Amino acid sequence: MNKGQIILTLTLTLSVVSAAWAQGDEPPAPSPAPAFGQENPAPTVSENPPISAIDQPSLEPHSAPESFLLPGLHFSESVDSNAGDTLGGSTVSPVTRGLGSLTLQKLWKNYQVAMDYIGGVIYYDQKGLGLQQLQQFDIDNRINWRRGQLAIRDSFSYLPEGNFGFEAYGGSGAYNSGLASLGSGMLGAAAFGGQTSSFNGGSGISVGQVPRLTNLGLADIVENLSPKSSMTLSAGYGIVHFYGGLTSLTGTPENIAFIGSSEETVQVGYDRILNPKDQIALSYGYQGFNFSTVGTAVHSHVLQAMYGHRISGRMDFTIGAGPQFTHTSDVAYVCTYLGIPVEIPTSNCSSIGGNLVGVSQIANHTGVAGRVSIRYKFPKTSLSLSYERFNTSGSGLFAGSRSDIVSFAAQRPLSRVWDIFGDLGYTKNSRLQLGGSTVNANSFSYLYAGAGLHRQFGRNFRGFLSYQYNHMSFDTACPVAPTLFSSAGTVGCSNTSRRQVGSIGLDWTPRPIRLD
Repeated sequence: MNKGQIILTLTLTLSVVSAAWAQGDEPPAPSPAPAFGQENPAPTVSENPPISAIDQPSLEPHSAPESFLLPGLHFSESVDSNAGDTLGGSTVSPVTRGLGSLTLQKLWKNYQVAMDYIGGVIYYDQKGLGLQQLQQFDIDNRINWRRGQLAIRDSFSYLPEGNFGFEAYGGSGAYNSGLASLGSGMLGAAAFGGQTSSFNGGSGISVGQVPRLTNLGLADIVENLSPKSSMTLSAGYGIVHFYGGLTSLTGTPENIAFIGSSEETVQVGYDRILNPKDQIALSYGYQGFNFSTVGTAVHSHVLQAMYGHRISGRMDFTIGAGPQFTHTSDVAYVCTYLGIPVEIPTSNCSSIGGNLVGVSQIANHTGVAGRVSIRYKFPKTSLSLSYERFNTSGSGLFAGSRSDIVSFAAQRPLSRVWDIFGDLGYTKNSRLQLGGSTVNANSFSYLYAGAGLHRQFGRNFRGFLSYQYNHMSFDTACPVAPTLFSSAGTVGCSNTSRRQVGSIGLDWTPRPIRLD
């Protein structure tokens, strides 16, 4: 077993052990049992968790948590102008998705567990793509005590392409369709809230159809030192592995290998509540990225001062910023002849009988990392806006990148059965190292914008219509050799990818099955 599989196995083992421990410690049920309600009082949902922690407060704080089981089926048909997501591609083709889902949430007195799974197939009616599988499983375990909480979480996925900007495909994500009312997977859903922006898998941006496996395990502790102060400690380990190379529209596999990575993250914070609506925090975080396939690494240390303003059930505003110290270790290759460096392109080294020699390069950078997020719930409209700046793994294109990410989402009911939604996202990724790159570029940007309608049909069915536009561009005129990312027959290079997707679909989600 590799390191990622060991981490996943340990996480699931801890989940089972903690569940058994929590149930074993439960006091006997009172006699006689109540006719209705849970076997134990529902866990208290914190309306103002520490801003340095992973959790976010719910904007529906007065909704009682429940134990339930929720199955679902999801079907959609799309027309995609560039399903292969190739640079310069413009071949229109249909895409069919058929997915099944199962969500479980179970609450005890001092223990909570939430899981959700969604999986199925996607069929791209395009040569070289065809049938692709999709799998995602999330689990979130919580153990509570008088002054704190331990959370153990894991998110596993196997996807045919990146997930950044997929929220509008099918109305709630190509791999999360039908679960929008519960949140983006149970790691951030229902009674628990949650965010994982400080711990990123780094495979969100997609160029071409390349299946990828990601796994992110997290453990975090919140301990209240007093009614107004608390400490938080979080640690995470994630892996990203890409399967195969790119496939052109001619169906020929190309010799382009994406860069897999592993990530280790630790964060510690101290929070202080100023009044019922305001709190401040100071946090330190460490990120370590390792790219074994190219022999490079990136290590970052981040200090942040944070401020949060929260109005229960209505608004959540958080801002944080501070210095980021980045250390990179890279290997550059130079051509030598008789032991003397020769200033010629490395690709021509063999023509003169020279040898390629790896030279270690170490660099230190000082910059700024931070994030700003605001969520606001009007009587009918919900809005969220966020900006983040931090280091990521580079989405398989770079061996580490400095990323700026902006996202906006809005939703509003139009009537009892209709609602409208929209989202917008933009990211710019700048290369951190000279070596270790899939493409010949120093930066790339990615933009998506989408909107759609939901229509409820009775209690169990919901239909949707959606449209999304994606645009990706590199800062160089020819980031890869001709035809590798371009459509068949295209002469020359392209540094942009444009994609338009129109979708129609149907979700079957019956009423949750109560488990209390």
